[in-house]
Amino acid sequence: MRAINPDLQSRIHPRTNHVLRGMLVTLAAVFGGCAVGPDFKQPNSPAAVRFTEKPISEKLATAPNVPGGTEQQIIQDADIPAQWWTLFKSPQLELLIKKALEQNPNLAAADAALRVAQENVNAQIGGQYFPTIGLNANTGRQQQSLATFGIPGQNIYSIYNTSVNLGYRLDVFGAARRTVESARAQAEIQQFQLEGAYLALTANIVTSAVREAALRAQYAATKEILKAQQDLADVTERQLKIGTVSRVDLTSQQTLVSNSQVDLLAYERNLAFARNQLAVYTGEFPSNAQVAEFDLSSLHLPEKLPLSLPSSLVRQRPDIRAAEALLKSTNALVGVATANLLPQLNLSASIGSVALTSNALFGPTATIWSVAGGLFQPLFQGGQLLAQRRGAMATYEQAVFQYQATVLNAFQEVADALRALETGAQSLKAASDAERYSKETLDLVQEQYKLGTSSYLAVLYYQNLYQQAKVKSVQAQAVRFADTAALFAALGGGWWNREGPAYQPGSMARNEQ
Repeated sequence: MRAINPDLQSRIHPRTNHVLRGMLVTLAAVFGGCAVGPDFKQPNSPAAVRFTEKPISEKLATAPNVPGGTEQQIIQDADIPAQWWTLFKSPQLELLIKKALEQNPNLAAADAALRVAQENVNAQIGGQYFPTIGLNANTGRQQQSLATFGIPGQNIYSIYNTSVNLGYRLDVFGAARRTVESARAQAEIQQFQLEGAYLALTANIVTSAVREAALRAQYAATKEILKAQQDLADVTERQLKIGTVSRVDLTSQQTLVSNSQVDLLAYERNLAFARNQLAVYTGEFPSNAQVAEFDLSSLHLPEKLPLSLPSSLVRQRPDIRAAEALLKSTNALVGVATANLLPQLNLSASIGSVALTSNALFGPTATIWSVAGGLFQPLFQGGQLLAQRRGAMATYEQAVFQYQATVLNAFQEVADALRALETGAQSLKAASDAERYSKETLDLVQEQYKLGTSSYLAVLYYQNLYQQAKVKSVQAQAVRFADTAALFAALGGGWWNREGPAYQPGSMARNEQ
């Protein structure tokens, strides 16, 4: 079959040209029309003037000469750097996070979900704003009896037909615009969910690295205590042989040694778990990953802690921004449901050719065209459309309450982090003092015991006391690092200052080549 003749347009009937031009003018005019349903209004900033019930101290307590004992100062209304984890001054930590940002599958999945949502916006724009235009061509062979005309015989002939069809639904009441608005808001949700995944990943890596360092320090402390306990058990065994102590003294010390060995195995297990978690964060199998070993002494506690204004938090937290975008999406769907109750106006037009032979298909007498308009006003559908509108309004109300809950949770997390930092600094100072005093006391009692001037029960008591104080001191050190990371995460993590997208696969691998 022949292609459509390029000069077909010149053969369109003048009245058809006039109608088509009128359709285009109408299409352009309706884009500026009204859109039913409520217009979205950004929620007001919270009225809170501070995060905590009582003002917090801007300078936190210090514990000199121990990891995590650095003096910290809270800076009001300060911005958060995009790569806040670099403030810990650990090259190994920075390399691990960089690797995770390029290979973590959860982050990659969130990035793919964003691209899906963005393409859905493009699809909605194409389907809602523009007319549908299609080309139709067909040919057929027919046989017709001439008996109906009183003539004997049959007539066999072919029919050739080509046409271009155009259809458009006028967006008089804004259903199309509200649909696109909702799709755009859904893309915003995915954007902020990606930022949330980025924030969670970086914060989890920092806290997991701190946990590994703490477990390593607790393991080393328990191993040191175990050696001292074993040495004392040897001394007790020798004293038993010469009759200066009882068998109970020896078995009590051996029990203490065995309990410390159990603690040591528990630390080994938890340390392996922490390293496996870090490997998975980087998108690798635990058996293949080469994760650096972290130590509390190699981590630097940031001295300056930025604290955003309460009114700024709602623009910084990805979860709040995602909840706000959900508000926008459900608000637009109320408009869609409202527009579905109102008249719907559809326009259509077609132009083509029909002939009995392919040679005559584009002849001057073969042209056919049609222009049509239709209006549909729902009158009765069993209450379906009204129920859908009420449901859309209820969905919006649900999103409002979810937004409020998200904001409250965000403020709670910041308040918790601030209080944790304040009490954590004080706890570390007390824990380090307790460790130092208990160690001095234990050394004195052990010397007295060796000289026979102190009882074995006193040695057992102060050994347990020192072991508990040592472990608590290490835990307090780790808590300060973890609480600092929690504050950065609670304030939003500074993603708005980042250059480039959250997920950039393969850049590190290209740099290493």
